[in-house]
Amino acid sequence: MELSTLEELIGYCFVDKDLLRTAMTHSSAVNEQKAASNQRLEFLGDAVLQLSISNHIYRLLQEENEGVLSKLRSLIVCSDSLYKASDNIRLSEFLILGKGEEISGGRKKKNILADAMEALIGAVYLDGGYKKADVFVQHLLDGIIKNALDGQLQYDYKTMLQEYVQSRNMGELSYELVKISGPEHAQVFTSRVCIDDRIFPGAKGQNRKQSEQNAAESVLRKWKVIE
Repeated sequence: MELSTLEELIGYCFVDKDLLRTAMTHSSAVNEQKAASNQRLEFLGDAVLQLSISNHIYRLLQEENEGVLSKLRSLIVCSDSLYKASDNIRLSEFLILGKGEEISGGRKKKNILADAMEALIGAVYLDGGYKKADVFVQHLLDGIIKNALDGQLQYDYKTMLQEYVQSRNMGELSYELVKISGPEHAQVFTSRVCIDDRIFPGAKGQNRKQSEQNAAESVLRKWKVIE
């Protein structure tokens, strides 16, 4: 799929086309494409995204305290939100993947698409500056932001568990990465919840963040905090 089509879908035309190509290049394709991956752009895009959303809800919700603003931001700036937004611009069609990742279904993996979204934001920032990146973020996540403000999005499981544990003074909550298994292009991460000296069964995910979310969800279901 031509990257010019992606420019049309996102409503932004890059001056430096190489930035867009890099944003779409997954680490699995580096050797085959002889090109840089999108990991550095992902790092930058995450910071731009955090600032853009923080600034937006800070100005919009002038009566709310820091705790409420933090919760709203965590709802908006998460893998689930980025994954949903990626579908709106058909991002999966433009990913540049290695053969192994392509075969293993990389175009449908939440973490790959969410990371590519952050990389795309970083690329827009480098190409056009913060103002254009900010407009891009607001347009990209407009529906998600509105749903969050209307209370139609749920907190992520790690946030829910943290609040539950803190409200009951149950101890210090942490997550332990138990193991990483599988081939490099399709690794499986296993993490478990630890609360003081209590250790709970591990849960798997496509990356560390997802495995921690799944581990938190497991504990919440065990305690019947969620059904």
